[in-house]
Amino acid sequence: MSWAQSVTQCIQSGGMLSSIEDLDESNFLIEHADLYTSKTSGFWIGMYRNVNGQLLWQDNSALDFVNWGEGQPSGNELAFCVELSAPTGYWRVLPCSSQKGFICKKPTNAKKDKDSGHLNMWILLTLVLIILLGLGFTIYFSFKIKTRSGTGREVRRGSRQLEYSHALTAGNNGSDATNDKGRNEHSVV
Repeated sequence: MSWAQSVTQCIQSGGMLSSIEDLDESNFLIEHADLYTSKTSGFWIGMYRNVNGQLLWQDNSALDFVNWGEGQPSGNELAFCVELSAPTGYWRVLPCSSQKGFICKKPTNAKKDKDSGHLNMWILLTLVLIILLGLGFTIYFSFKIKTRSGTGREVRRGSRQLEYSHALTAGNNGSDATNDKGRNEHSVV
């Protein structure tokens, strides 16, 4: 495949052409690339030269490590792509239309799990906060309702006591039927 076709394949599989960030990663790829030397002489990696002539990794990794073959890269080529040589492990510049294998690099699941864990933690904290707020409002309004209904009972109790005391005082004023009866008996005799 060409470099552009390889980029497309990697993106469709959820990755990018591989960046090589250090010697350990380079050795790992060389070791595994060597297994495919019978099928292809090299593999596209994610390095390319942009229109300003800068060398960049497709995944925007820092360009801190290089493993160029002898005489590479040649400075007279404006547009080029980089191949990892299967037999030697060195990098060399080729026209981007050359047909090579390719090595994709996918993000690890650990990062996805970590991001997912952080998201789950925020969801959990939000739910706990909502539950605590709901519980607080429930307690507040329950207390408020009990306080209001208690005040209402006191007012009703007070008005009943007022009625009873009014009735008792009215009886002392002589409007009771027994008092009238006594008066009536005295007048008859």
